[in-house]
Amino acid sequence: MTAVPYGRDVAVGTRRERKSILGYLRHVDYVLVAAALVLALIGIVMVYTATKPALELAGANPHYYLERQVLWVVIGVVVMVAVAAIDYRRFHDYAYILYGLVLVSLVGVFAVGKSQYGSERWYQFGPLQLQPSEFAAIGLILAIAAYCQRRQGVLGLRQMLGLFALAAVPMLLVYKQPDLGTAIVLAVVMTAMMLAADVRLRYLALLIVGGAACFFVALHVHLLHSYQLQRLTGFLHQYKDCASTNYDLCMSRDAISSGGLHGTGLGQGVATNLSLVPNQQNDFIFSAIGEQLGFIGSAVVIGLFGLVAVRVLRAAQRARDTFGRLICAGALAFIAFSVFENIGMTIGLMPITGIPLPFISYGGSASFAFFATIGLVLSVEMRRVVRR
Repeated sequence: MTAVPYGRDVAVGTRRERKSILGYLRHVDYVLVAAALVLALIGIVMVYTATKPALELAGANPHYYLERQVLWVVIGVVVMVAVAAIDYRRFHDYAYILYGLVLVSLVGVFAVGKSQYGSERWYQFGPLQLQPSEFAAIGLILAIAAYCQRRQGVLGLRQMLGLFALAAVPMLLVYKQPDLGTAIVLAVVMTAMMLAADVRLRYLALLIVGGAACFFVALHVHLLHSYQLQRLTGFLHQYKDCASTNYDLCMSRDAISSGGLHGTGLGQGVATNLSLVPNQQNDFIFSAIGEQLGFIGSAVVIGLFGLVAVRVLRAAQRARDTFGRLICAGALAFIAFSVFENIGMTIGLMPITGIPLPFISYGGSASFAFFATIGLVLSVEMRRVVRR
């Protein structure tokens, strides 16, 4: 046997590793990355213009929210890169562990979490607030994808009930906080992934009918909190009670309509500068976009979200296995429905549920969760051809 010099063996290994890394980088979806980053930059600007006047009036640091949002986006990008660097197939082995950690964090928030406005939602780590419900969708996506990967073919009633059980636990814990909006997001993610996983349509239809019946019963036996019921009834009569129940919606709709075609300009919106729209840096950030950037700017933002959705759908179609395809399907449902619900509630197309606008609304937890979701999609796309 001929001995191979140690130095030469190392050099060959190094060349192979370098070639593998270049192969992965060649398949990065830079369009998806660019679209997410541009949305995040727009979010930084919008958060700044939505908060600066009120902070100056209060004599506080006008850059407070700006500095924190920049930090959240930078950390989010690091999270995205770190997740993308991990072979998504490795998450298959740890999917249930990650899902379990999410459940533990959702339970723990009732014991040691911070409360606000009657909700138990946050962990406080110095200046950082972490909201575990924002990561519930990621844990659910990985758990459902792993469950379906182990059960190839068309899924029957037993498998569908297993999927429903996986989703029901985090949904109930999130609803109990209470956070109805995120619970609805989890339901949409579950349904979309069931469709992608070839669950028999008659069972899926039965599940949807059963869910609608449960919601109807919840309305009539007062399982919903009073403010949640007010939001739902207010949505059905959204041109009434603008001074009370529908104040948020009326102010948001007026701000968006005042932007016209071209918008009032950055920092020039009356409703934005006077903070007439509650939570305009968070749930109602689109009202600041509509007022300051107008129809054209709003259309550009929506177009960027559309581009993100198309690229995620493309990754799902090109995925090399069921696990990767379902990860992308869940990611698409998570991002797309969040956008639809958030923008819809600011213009009166959807009830107000308090869901953040991906990459744009102020907040660390949401930024981390959505960037991590993009990282998962990138990992699937990067490894559609390159083999280990």
